[in-house]
Amino acid sequence: MVDVYERALDPVVFSHLSDVADKLGVNAYVVGGYVRDFFLGIPNDDIDIVVEGGSGLDFAKVFGEMVGGEVQLYENYGTAKVHYSGGEVEFVGCRREAYERGSRKPIVEEGTLSDDLNRRDFTINAMAFSINKKTYGYLVDKFNGISDLKHGIIRCVGTPDDRFSEDPLRIWRMVRFKCKLSRPDKEFHYDISTFDAAKRNAYRNEILSKERIVEEFDKIMKTQYAPDGVRALKELGLLKLTLPEVDALSMPDDKGHKDVFEHTMQVLWNVCQKSDDLYLRWAALLHDIGKVPTRKFEPGFGWTFYGHAEVGAKMVEKIFRRMKMPTDTRMGFVMKMVAMHMRPNTLAEEGVTDSAIRRLLFDAGDDIEKLMILCKSDVTTRYENKRQRIYENMCKIEERMAEIEEKDAIRNFKNPVDGYLVMGVYGLKPCKEISVIKDAVKDAILDGKIPNDYNAAVGVMKEKAKEIGLTPVPDAEKIIFANGTTKDVEPVKEV
Repeated sequence: MVDVYERALDPVVFSHLSDVADKLGVNAYVVGGYVRDFFLGIPNDDIDIVVEGGSGLDFAKVFGEMVGGEVQLYENYGTAKVHYSGGEVEFVGCRREAYERGSRKPIVEEGTLSDDLNRRDFTINAMAFSINKKTYGYLVDKFNGISDLKHGIIRCVGTPDDRFSEDPLRIWRMVRFKCKLSRPDKEFHYDISTFDAAKRNAYRNEILSKERIVEEFDKIMKTQYAPDGVRALKELGLLKLTLPEVDALSMPDDKGHKDVFEHTMQVLWNVCQKSDDLYLRWAALLHDIGKVPTRKFEPGFGWTFYGHAEVGAKMVEKIFRRMKMPTDTRMGFVMKMVAMHMRPNTLAEEGVTDSAIRRLLFDAGDDIEKLMILCKSDVTTRYENKRQRIYENMCKIEERMAEIEEKDAIRNFKNPVDGYLVMGVYGLKPCKEISVIKDAVKDAILDGKIPNDYNAAVGVMKEKAKEIGLTPVPDAEKIIFANGTTKDVEPVKEV
């Protein structure tokens, strides 16, 4: 008996696709993720069409003309994509593939639907709905993908060793699908033989480009169950091959210190519950990597990790460059989060001063909320009293930050005294004295000695300039007044 799911093909686009299939006299099917997600009740606009007995390129041309879409042909690969007002559809002819040992690029030949399903990675991705009018909505489920979906199993099509040896990126995809498809009420699991084969073939990771690895790693990190994915990568041996700095956090210890790797997984889990920000999640994963090189045991005290935040921040840059990850502001953000992740916790333990709060706001800038998410997530002590005390202190810090920010506007701090003013008033060319004066003004504001305004800042500028032996030019007061009027303040009075 054939299972028919016409309701899966409700969108009007399938009516057009069906017309094209019958017009060309070919068999056509929607395959892969669209079919899988239909049974999971997950919306999916990613439509992939395979054409049996014809060309995917020709099919795309006719469909594109019918819907007035933009047709992109990739003739070298036998694939096509059509962009139209309702979205996009990808096309390919049914094919069978053979792989050479040292490459992910297969040798491709024309094949049947059965051949095409044979080459797919997992049973849950190897199902198809017919879109021909006579068989509209017929389900093709050669490998019992429905059963595996029902029981939450990630299982390879055919022989797992062959699938992973052909393309080791499938190992990463296996982990991603487990993390992506799991829900609180239904967790997916790895088929044992599939997972064991993935472990045996992890060494094949060497043929993958860094870019493809990072693309899959990012997709894992975006899921709700990212920590489970990282644990799986560790067990498979992939973490050691790609992020040895994180793998090394499982430091052997017979002196009672917590497992830093598992602590990191808890921090990552906490962040995932509070934020979808990918790079904040990366910061959570990397926040303690500096503990490995800074680890030292002091008798009578225990393990110490002095300077691990600063060391870890420098390691982040090396990781991002090695893995060919973005080296722009996204890398800078992760470095900042790792470098600063101890600051609020230290304040919470040692007490809060307004000066410390101002400097925290100044250094974190617009990223302060994300830093606080990371820092709160970093409190994983098993001692309830300590955890509650730190959490309450964190809340006090946030209250004081709000009060100080409202009064002093430190978060987006801009020094009221800039270099051009100093050069004009004292007749200087670029030199270190300018930085000395600007730093004196900044420190006076952050330490609460003066308010964050122009007149007070000019007063500090004059005092510091006199201290280091600078003499103002004859028209200094005019320059100060002119600069002040652009800031909408009263002219500075001589003191």
